[in-house]
Amino acid sequence: MRNFRTEGIIIKRRNFSEADRLLTVMTRNYGKIQVKAAGVRKITSRRSAHIELLNYTILHLYKGNTFSILTEAKMIDDFYSIKKDFSKIGLAYHACELVDGLCPENQENDKVFSLLQRTLSDLSQDDVTYLPESTSSEIDDYTIGTFGIEVSEPLETRTAISDVSHSTKNQSSLLHRFEIALLSELGYLDRKDIEQKHVDLHEMIEDILERKLKSHSIFAKLQ
Repeated sequence: MRNFRTEGIIIKRRNFSEADRLLTVMTRNYGKIQVKAAGVRKITSRRSAHIELLNYTILHLYKGNTFSILTEAKMIDDFYSIKKDFSKIGLAYHACELVDGLCPENQENDKVFSLLQRTLSDLSQDDVTYLPESTSSEIDDYTIGTFGIEVSEPLETRTAISDVSHSTKNQSSLLHRFEIALLSELGYLDRKDIEQKHVDLHEMIEDILERKLKSHSIFAKLQ
């Protein structure tokens, strides 16, 4: 079957050729796949808004020799409340980086897809947390360069709320649960190990990936 349809979350993207993009998508039916979106960087493209990073989208695809080719896209959820908050962007990017790094391509895993979708949904429903003004310039450059996402309003116009540390702690706890569930589902971790002894999940993940996590640099700015 050359033409197929699936739901997917855009976990990574990069420019390709003059007007195209290569997308890494965690799909419900086919696992992690690479998708070529031809012409979406053109101003006239009607598909570009549907395939932004983090978007949960219905994808119509054609199976090419190297990549699946995007023919049509319809967004289900853009997780807008994540994209307008720097701390949430950092956490969401970390989750996507783990899925991209740990999941093999073209291997169906509905549980991982559902875990990522549910985590992003929960994160988007959490109380909005604003960061202190002093971190704005550092994180803004990193965020736009890494995620391709621009925050909807300038950070300097916002006010840092009094319970930032409490909200950030709740969000970090959500991500911690995501890490445990993901590693357990992929067979890297026995949940009993977490209960019986201290496990440094970040160190464990970097050992598996054999590289440093890129999201660590933004986490350092969010503390």
